Amino acid sequence: MGRDVIVACDFSGAEATRAFLDRFSLCERKPFLKIGMELYYAEGPSIVREIKERGHRIFLDLKLHDIPNTVKKAMAVLSRLDVDVTNVHAAGTRAMMEAAVEGLTRPDGTRPKLIAVTMLTSTSQESMERDLLIKEPIDEVVMRYAETAKASGLDGIVCSPLEAGKVHARCGTEFLTVTPGVRFAGGDVGDQQRVTTPERAKELGSDYIVVGRPITAADDPVEAYLRCVGEFLG
Repeated sequence: MGRDVIVACDFSGAEATRAFLDRFSLCERKPFLKIGMELYYAEGPSIVREIKERGHRIFLDLKLHDIPNTVKKAMAVLSRLDVDVTNVHAAGTRAMMEAAVEGLTRPDGTRPKLIAVTMLTSTSQESMERDLLIKEPIDEVVMRYAETAKASGLDGIVCSPLEAGKVHARCGTEFLTVTPGVRFAGGDVGDQQRVTTPERAKELGSDYIVVGRPITAADDPVEAYLRCVGEFLG
């Protein structure tokens, strides 16, 4: 997997998703898409199959976090979907992440890429200390989660672009960094805390950036997507 822009399809249902994807019918690039909880819970596995049939790569972003056996069984179900990437929460600990790898691996030994969410980009140092009682610097918490994910056999993590370079320094350049919290310069940051631009994310070492509202809510989503691709890959 090389570097790319992943578009977050955070829509409430199939109709809005289809309308958005139809905008790209004449675009030479088929965007790599993220299907999150809202869309998946609304439409189920059928929307994954439909989008895959359109020729898109898919990051199924369900952030599993439960006891190891439950996650293992859930991943075995998800392994039947033809997605390219899926994820868990690193806070579930090594036992859970190892179980996730085991469940996701098909009988023929293949599996989608599996990554772990570290700290959400909406989490600040203050909220982490106040709500989670974690007193360490947030980037050190991310590094620890990253190292544990790698030791558990995962392929990478979800983190802020601000932490991507440090993750590669600790875990190697082949360990994937998938980074939300990306906005165009001067854009509204919304509910995000640790954010940067596509161009800066590239400089910081992000392998993949996840971009939602700056593209999906744009007057011209295709233009916004191609701008993002140009800034990140150009």
